[in-house]
Amino acid sequence: METRGVEDMFDFRRFPRDTIILLLLLVYFPVGICLMLIRIFIGVHVFLVSCALPESFIRRFIVRIMCSVLGMHVRQRNQRSRDKNTKLYICNHVTDFDHNIINLLTPCNTPQLEGSTGFLCWARGFMEIHSSSVQGAITETLQRYCTSEGIPPLLLFPEEDTTNGRAGLLKFSSWPFSLTDSIQPVALRVTRPLITLSTPESSWLMELLWTFFAPCTVYHVSWLPSISRQDGESMQEFANKVQELLAGELGLVSTKITKADKAEHIKRKRHTTPQTSTHVRPASIGLGFMVQSLGTDDRQIAKMAQQVKDVLPHVPLNVITKDLAKTNCVDATITNLLENKEETLTEATGASSLGSSRNNSFSSGLAPTIKPAAKCFGKSPADRHLSLKERKEALYNFARRRYIEKHGLDQEDSH
Repeated sequence: METRGVEDMFDFRRFPRDTIILLLLLVYFPVGICLMLIRIFIGVHVFLVSCALPESFIRRFIVRIMCSVLGMHVRQRNQRSRDKNTKLYICNHVTDFDHNIINLLTPCNTPQLEGSTGFLCWARGFMEIHSSSVQGAITETLQRYCTSEGIPPLLLFPEEDTTNGRAGLLKFSSWPFSLTDSIQPVALRVTRPLITLSTPESSWLMELLWTFFAPCTVYHVSWLPSISRQDGESMQEFANKVQELLAGELGLVSTKITKADKAEHIKRKRHTTPQTSTHVRPASIGLGFMVQSLGTDDRQIAKMAQQVKDVLPHVPLNVITKDLAKTNCVDATITNLLENKEETLTEATGASSLGSSRNNSFSSGLAPTIKPAAKCFGKSPADRHLSLKERKEALYNFARRRYIEKHGLDQEDSH
C-alpha cells in the first residue's frame, strides 16, 4: 500500500485559498444564506414525507427529488451490477450523509456504532443496535442480521471515519468482512463547488447547514461487481483487496492511515500552539508576532534582535534587525549602533511619524548628556555590564532633571 500524508486526506479549512474562488464565494454568500433558510424549511417537509411513506420505490423516488431541491444530487453508474442477493455493501466514507444517499438508491441499513441513540439515531437514518459497545458483541449481532431473510442488506464503512475523498482511503478495518463471505463494493465520489465537503471537528448538524448553503453537492455512486473471500484468505487480506479495488475505481491510493491516526493528528493540531514567554513587555509584542510569522533563520534574527533591544531599548526594532541581517552577531550589532548613534537616530526618524517624534525628542535631549561609557564595546562580560550600569545611571539622572525642570522644583527640594 502507498502511504500518503495525513494532511492530504482531510480538509482543515472550510474556505479555499484561491483568491478568485474566495471572491466568487463573497458574491455568492447572500444567495447562500437565503438558500440555506429556504432549504431548512423544505428539509423539514422532506423528513416528514420520508417518515409518513412506507419503504418502497415510490418513497425513494419522491425523497430523491426533494433532496435535489435541497442541493443533494445523486448520480449512479453500473446500476445493473447491483446484486439484489447481497447481504453487505462496503463503501468508502466521505460525508456524514453517505448512508442516506445510498438508501435513496436501494434499501439498506447502516448500524449506529457510536454516537447518539434513540430518536436522533432513527431520525438520521441509522439502525440502532441493542447490544453492548464491545466489538465482539456488535459483530455477533450483525452476523445474525446478515443470516436473516427478508431484510435489507447492511451498508458499512470500513474506514470508520470520513476523508475528503480526493487523496486516498483510510485503512479498512477487518471486522466488517467477518460478517459474510461475499460483499458488494460501492465506490462513492462527492463534489461540491466553492467550499469543502467537511472539516474534521465539525458536527453533523453543522455539515448539514453548510450543505444547504452550498449551491449543490453531487454524489456519484458506482456499483462494482460482488466479490467473495477466497479459501485461506484472512479477513485483513480480504479487506486490503477490497480497499485496493475501491481505490482503483476512484483513482485514489490505499493508505495505512487509520481512524486513530486521524484522531491523533487532529489532537496534535489542536494543542500545537506557539511557545511564548510568560513575561511580555509592550516593546516585545511586535517582535513576538514577528517570531511566530517568520521562518527558522528569521526567528533566530528576531531572537537576537530582542537581546539587542534589552541593551538598547531606545533603538527601533527595524534598525536592529537591519544591522543583524548584515552582522548576524549580537555584540557586533550593539557596537555598530553605539558607534553610529547619529545615523541610528536618523533611521528611526524616518521609520514612523508619531513614534519617531517621541524618540527624537527623547534622544535629542539625551544625546548631549548620555554617551557610551566606553569608546568601544567591552570585550569581556564584566566590561559590558559596567557600561550598561553606567548608562542606566545616566538615564536615571537625565529623567530626574527633566522631572525637576517640568515641575519647577529646586535640586534640594527633590531630595
